[in-house]
Amino acid sequence: MSGLRPFHLAFPVHDIDAARAFYVNILGCSEGRSSSSWIDLDLYGHQIVAHLDPLRDARKRADTNQVDGDAVPIFHFGVILQRSDWEALAEHLQTLGINFLIAPRIRFEGQAGEQGTFFLTDPSGNGLEFKCFADDAQIFATD
Repeated sequence: MSGLRPFHLAFPVHDIDAARAFYVNILGCSEGRSSSSWIDLDLYGHQIVAHLDPLRDARKRADTNQVDGDAVPIFHFGVILQRSDWEALAEHLQTLGINFLIAPRIRFEGQAGEQGTFFLTDPSGNGLEFKCFADDAQIFATD
């Protein structure tokens, strides 16, 4: 996994100020360049960009698929963390009283691809997943 380059992801938000408060104050992202209609954010070294879509309905629930007993939002993004960082973030969010869409848990326990995972949504209803693997060599395991 060494030598990976940061990825870039742009996503819609209904309110730039609410997005800034969530990503900077709650998730701890650094803010980069911005305007009244977009904001660059550093999510664990990756560039994510919140773009204003004033017609976005933040109340709309994302469509889901079943994954190991959970209703996982079809559209979501996130980061694979080291286990200690994943645990620290989960604890930080719990301390802040953040509502998890899917609470922190171990998925595929004892199987290839065993991982810690949790999901939450931002103020615009975008799904975010944070995960860690028992063995990073299993990230793309097929069985």
